[in-house]
Amino acid sequence: MTLIHVGTGAQPHDFRAVWLDGHAARAPEIAARIEDGPVPMLRLAVQGAAEKAWPLEEVRRLPDQAGQGQIVLTHPSDPLARVVVSEPEACRLIAARCRNLDRAPPRRGLGRIALWAVGAVASVALIILVLVPQMANQLATYLPPEGEVALGQSTLGQIRDAIGDGSAVGICETPEGRRALDEMTARLIAQTDLPYPVQVDVLDNELVNAFALPGGQIVLFRGLIDAAEHPDEVAAVLAHEIGHVVNRDPTRTALRTAGSLGVLGLLFGDFAGGTVVLFLTERLIQASYSQEAESAADAFAHGTLARAGIPPGALADMFERLRDRSGEEPGVIRHFLAHPGLGDRIAAARAADADRAEVYRPALGEADWQALQRICITPGD
Repeated sequence: MTLIHVGTGAQPHDFRAVWLDGHAARAPEIAARIEDGPVPMLRLAVQGAAEKAWPLEEVRRLPDQAGQGQIVLTHPSDPLARVVVSEPEACRLIAARCRNLDRAPPRRGLGRIALWAVGAVASVALIILVLVPQMANQLATYLPPEGEVALGQSTLGQIRDAIGDGSAVGICETPEGRRALDEMTARLIAQTDLPYPVQVDVLDNELVNAFALPGGQIVLFRGLIDAAEHPDEVAAVLAHEIGHVVNRDPTRTALRTAGSLGVLGLLFGDFAGGTVVLFLTERLIQASYSQEAESAADAFAHGTLARAGIPPGALADMFERLRDRSGEEPGVIRHFLAHPGLGDRIAAARAADADRAEVYRPALGEADWQALQRICITPGD
């Protein structure tokens, strides 16, 4: 092997080094030189390979804990390769000529990493925003009814625990009030093709709210009944929630939430168990359905109310009252009021009234309405 010259201008110096290519276990000696010129180079003669030319400003020193009195060099063009220099004079020259010897090596491939990161985020967004909703819509039509019913009952228990003050919030069921509520429900669903029986409960809480759960479970809060000025307004809200049940909107929401949490759990940690239940509970309490789903539930309510002999305009009355109160009531029916176009929905309910010539009668008689208003008041209170 030809000995290569190390030149510093006036005093040339030749030295030998050890070459480690990062692949083979061999550590052969090589000859090297520092070459002056427009771009000073460290040239390495590696047997069986083309000559290596490392610009001096890109040469870096690696920490060497195996011994003192030597320098271990590397270069970005050969990230696995190492050059071990032991000759004292050669070490001195390299330390003097390689001005960036102890700087951090330049970072390469950041653009590629950024592209991969953008691609990963886009993939997750596609899964959560497109694929999971589509799969949820499909699964909702195939999920056995008994599975939906069990999910709704379990979620109702979690909701009662979540909003209770140290214990599960009570279900209001005075005999007279329960009878009045059942009468109203039966009147609304008399001509409705339901995927499963509807179970309506009133929770003893001041929230002005109502929502539907999977499996035909509908929840009204005492605060909603207290806020209504007429039984038709409660019937209108109930008809709207029955519309969500018929369209299986709560089941779709539950499946989408569970699917999205499953994807995020795989990426960032375990979201299973109590976290999923609590998050799902919150999503269902504050259900924010799409504008299409809300419009469909409204249209269902208009037709159902009219068939039951109850004015569809009662839904507009309730919307207007809740809109007026929304600045004062933090728990006001958010999945009614949070959607844009509420004025259009009120107008649609008014139009449904004007388009029909039926003679309407109240959803409940006066005695039954008073019984429903007192459904949470036990005898003696």
